[in-house]
Amino acid sequence: MLTLATMVLLLFGVPCGLLVFAGQDWPAWVLGLGSAVFFFGALAYTRLMVLGHGRRHRDWAARIGDTTLGVIWVLFTCSVLSQFVRLALFLGGVSDPLRSRVTAGAAVLAAAVLLGWGHYEAMRVSRVRAVEVTLARLGAGLDGLRVVLLTDTHYGPINRARWSAGVVDVVNALDADLVCHTGDIADGTVAERLEQAAPLGQVKARYGRAYVTGNHEYFSEGQGWLDHMRDLGWDALHNRHIVLTRDGASLVVAGVDDRTAALSGEAGHHTDHAAALAGVDPDLPVLLLAHQPRQIDGAVAHGIDLQISGHTHGGQIWPFHYLVRTDQPALQGLSRHGERTQLYTSRGTGFWGPPFRVFAPSEITLITLRSGQTAS
Repeated sequence: MLTLATMVLLLFGVPCGLLVFAGQDWPAWVLGLGSAVFFFGALAYTRLMVLGHGRRHRDWAARIGDTTLGVIWVLFTCSVLSQFVRLALFLGGVSDPLRSRVTAGAAVLAAAVLLGWGHYEAMRVSRVRAVEVTLARLGAGLDGLRVVLLTDTHYGPINRARWSAGVVDVVNALDADLVCHTGDIADGTVAERLEQAAPLGQVKARYGRAYVTGNHEYFSEGQGWLDHMRDLGWDALHNRHIVLTRDGASLVVAGVDDRTAALSGEAGHHTDHAAALAGVDPDLPVLLLAHQPRQIDGAVAHGIDLQISGHTHGGQIWPFHYLVRTDQPALQGLSRHGERTQLYTSRGTGFWGPPFRVFAPSEITLITLRSGQTAS
């Protein structure tokens, strides 16, 4: 509670101090109005987040609270960075209160522009990000295999059923051999997000569709989402694998539960690489679905060739990515870990909470696998 209270105090208190009381010499009514907006805004935000994300789970409160979080985060960032404007004006000989008023105006204007652009980026259908990954052990018969990665769709308080259908249209136009979803499918239960998730049943893939849980499934009903994805025709890789074969070459597609699953209280849910790879031919290459990049240590230990993940959202709203990097080994893109294992981290297809993406665009990832072997 102390940590949360400190966070709210900083998020609302810093921009209030810098925009209202830092030498602007506003009239008394402006000082009063500004103070009231930030003070009551902080109280309302706290209450809305409890109502929206607590046991009552009110979608209307979550929508307002999440949007408020995005707005105040961007305003906080712009207020801090605007002090460089204040310094430049000071060096240029501009005195207060004009210097401080221009600084405050610049911060508010920059925040408004970033929020407008960030909202557009969050709500639009994700663009396709294409990447090629060479796997040394991949047989020549699977060279050019097209894998589409969806992750962090976060169907939630804002009804994005049309957006979901648009994403599926893009995926189906990619002529995928395999489509994967690496978790955080929704914020809420299957019953609450049924309409938004329904288009996933229309996803087309030549050889299969695979899904693993993320941490957000365990805030509601992890097993329920696994069951629902099976009902939609997906392979729910609950610590298990399937084998994809083409032209005499095979690829193991394995999946593990999210690293938070063991703490969820759902029986039988935990990360288990050994179970996921049970009975696998050790000479075959392995594509692993794991929600968090942080699960890469287990992949390296088990000789995985490529792990695909999400979770980070690429930071979602700059500069939050600096905090994400303190918890995760990768923010986005392709990276190598150990001698064999590669990791691809998606910036996510949807967004969590605040309906904004600032300098962290969403993506539908098209991964083309290339063979390290030559055809005989």
